[in-house]
Amino acid sequence: MHLSHEEFLQSVSGFLGMFYLALGLMNGVAAYYLWQLAEAQHHHAPTGDQPQDSHLGNKSFGCLFLAVVFSIMSPLAFSGSATMMAPISLPQFLVDGVNYLFAGSLGPVLYSTLSVVLLAVLFLGRRFFVRPVVAWIVWNCMLVLLAVCMTNPNFASIVMKPDNVPIVAMVYLLAFFTWLATAQAVKNDDRAKEGLPPLEKLDDEKILVWPDLVYTELICMVAITAVLILWAVVLKAPLEEPADAAKTPNPSKAPWYFLGLQEMLVYYDPWFAGVVAPLVIVGGLMAIPYLDFNKLGNGYYTIDQRKFAYVTFQFGFLVLWVTFIILGTFLRGPNWNFFGPFEQWDVHKVVPLNNVDLSEFFWVQWLGMPKPKAPPDVGAGAALGFALWRELPGILLLLGYFTLLPPILATTIFRRFFQKMGLVRFMILASLLLLMALFPIKMVLRWSFNLKYIIALPEYLANF
Repeated sequence: MHLSHEEFLQSVSGFLGMFYLALGLMNGVAAYYLWQLAEAQHHHAPTGDQPQDSHLGNKSFGCLFLAVVFSIMSPLAFSGSATMMAPISLPQFLVDGVNYLFAGSLGPVLYSTLSVVLLAVLFLGRRFFVRPVVAWIVWNCMLVLLAVCMTNPNFASIVMKPDNVPIVAMVYLLAFFTWLATAQAVKNDDRAKEGLPPLEKLDDEKILVWPDLVYTELICMVAITAVLILWAVVLKAPLEEPADAAKTPNPSKAPWYFLGLQEMLVYYDPWFAGVVAPLVIVGGLMAIPYLDFNKLGNGYYTIDQRKFAYVTFQFGFLVLWVTFIILGTFLRGPNWNFFGPFEQWDVHKVVPLNNVDLSEFFWVQWLGMPKPKAPPDVGAGAALGFALWRELPGILLLLGYFTLLPPILATTIFRRFFQKMGLVRFMILASLLLLMALFPIKMVLRWSFNLKYIIALPEYLANF
């Protein structure tokens, strides 16, 4: 049932009011905690393990200020009035601008570029972003951004779907635990520069599985069970009508943990994206202990001692998997079209695309001649020869990619790796890295030039 804007704001007013109230309470607790630390610090001399922080009072005041601001925003949200909620809503020009940027043909390019840029900024500025004050400000901004966007009916209809609520929670949990691990790694890197052991070494006392570990697991199991029961009571199960082959959902999406795989199917054939790529990923992960020559960084968090491994994993996991899940959940709509975050999902939206293969680019557009085609009534061998001749540009391009680049890398930026790993291990590593790089390369080619396949052999079910 379609709701008017006023009716929609009334429907989300209770949630937003409680959300801002929770933000105010969260910052109020933080302000009280920092004030208690400041008082304790004032009455006790600092020690080597707990250096004095002269800014605790200012931090406590800042959290108290945020608590007051959110407490004022809460009744505005509870009102459900468009006039009262205007200060806590996104301006229409900003909504239109974001939709214009992301809903067009440059939407996927912009989304992926921003994801890579954000990862690079967070990595290069990790010592700044792991500061508790900075992290707390960023955390509040992330939560406020979600609340402000929830006043848009199109955005709220996507985020509040029972299927998507855990994905939203996953994004915030992933951000928190990524920050936690990075903060621990930065501390260990600073301690290593001072000749000190990592923090994990300071607390390496052995404990018994029973009762210490079992009790902890039991408490976690009870807590998670309580959360799941509350979740089941508050959120309706995302059950739909019985499956009907004549009436399929649009968009038809895989479970959230397969959305990254479903996105890959846009750019590769199912045999590669659904079978070969996952097997190579699993095999590559299994091969890491045999390829790794760096003995540092085992058993504790660190970045400086494992920069290459850290950047490679973060790019593969965050950019090539997590961002695909977010993209497939919130930005892929009917007919698997790309929609802006505040755009209505219109099933009649048609995006004109003329995806062409590399062989068509080469023979038709560049050489101005038809693609080679086998004459009728020729043998299977001759037909295969014509097909390979037709796709020769793509075959040569891929052969050059996998055969010429590894030696170039071994003599340039990965020279140290080649010297320490040897020929066999380095070639395996280079092949895995080049295969991983093919995913963003193929995505950029599709978005920029509408390139469908580098090698198109549909008659042999061998498209790449």
